[in-house]
Amino acid sequence: MSQSNISRLPKSSNKLSAITLAIVTSALLSACGEDTSAEAGPDFGGGNTQPPTQTEFNEQALIANLADNVITPTFQQFQQDAQAQASLVDAYCQAETAFEQLTVSEQAVADARLAAQNGWGTAMATWQQAELMQLGPLLENDSLLKNSIYSWPIVNSCAVDFDVVFFAEGTVNGQPYDITRRTPSRKGMAALEYLLFNEELADSCPTGSPDNWNNQTETYRKLARCNFAVEVANDIVNSSGELLNLWTGDNGYAQQLKTAGSAVSNIASEHDAVNRLSDAMFYLDTTTKDGKLATPLGLFANSCGSQACPEDVESGFANQSIEHVVNNLRGFEQLLTGKEGIGFTDYLIDVGDQATADSLTADVQAAIADAEAYQTSLADTLTSNEAQVAETHGKVKAITDTLKADFINSLALELPQTSAGDND
Repeated sequence: MSQSNISRLPKSSNKLSAITLAIVTSALLSACGEDTSAEAGPDFGGGNTQPPTQTEFNEQALIANLADNVITPTFQQFQQDAQAQASLVDAYCQAETAFEQLTVSEQAVADARLAAQNGWGTAMATWQQAELMQLGPLLENDSLLKNSIYSWPIVNSCAVDFDVVFFAEGTVNGQPYDITRRTPSRKGMAALEYLLFNEELADSCPTGSPDNWNNQTETYRKLARCNFAVEVANDIVNSSGELLNLWTGDNGYAQQLKTAGSAVSNIASEHDAVNRLSDAMFYLDTTTKDGKLATPLGLFANSCGSQACPEDVESGFANQSIEHVVNNLRGFEQLLTGKEGIGFTDYLIDVGDQATADSLTADVQAAIADAEAYQTSLADTLTSNEAQVAETHGKVKAITDTLKADFINSLALELPQTSAGDND
């Protein structure tokens, strides 16, 4: 896939407003211009959870398989990817330092930077699947741990620019610099993307630049950025370890799910645990469909008003927006099918809804194939072939329409609050 020119991205310090507003309001209002033909079942719009469907289906087996064979391996893989990413970022920074000392070539630096960028891409691909697995520790404390790993759509490159300087100076507001105390938009995978992929050494602040930053030498700024990138990458490693401990510990959230309904779990019933797993899948509706596709398309208000807006795509510096959509779909598919084990499709079949199991499986595969077929970045495609992006949005919408109606009703589940009342 070719990469679009990042120089056309606006010098914006915060891309929060339009995309976040779209994600939040999608839970309340249907998007302007979208087909609203999906019919809601009797449980549509929230309310009390229906009693479990009369079936002999083993909900505990579903929970255990998704926890042990889908979610845990994803979190473990992300930790491994984060560790590899940190090593590659460190190697890149060492190359920048060696180049300053005239001991390596410019090509060696370029190769090291590309390797670090590829390491970021590998880690991000895994994390985009994990985005569909937001339960327990990733939701606690207003999703602080999740946002510390990846805060999109709350991103702030200007804040990152300031923290590059704070880290180089070793202090912030008169206190020793401590990245663990910094807000999520100043660190994590989004900040690391900016540090590794942004070609512009000038700060990105519309006003109020970091002191003397733009007067520093090119070498100073490159080294300052790569040194902070090492700090950010190491912090991501620490966060990935914290997530894994909270998930797999002796009384971790995976164990809470698997023992739901017993005295040792704080989850009331197995059906409640199943509902929490299904809630996580609705990321595909509120964030993938609405935030990553509908908003840049102009179906929701965006930075360009109400028209196609390449500036509002995810990962505008790395130009990997459509790859993120693919990995969201893959994460969803793993929960849906259970990979080689028991998944939600098995539950649907057990309650007599083979049609929904088949349609969801086919629609996910069709959406993945559609997104994988892009020949240019999502931002470039919005400019050159807006209809293609609209088609991708439609294919994802076909999945979420079924999810919000037949899937929920057949399994007697409750819609998450983020999708209750959203009939788009």
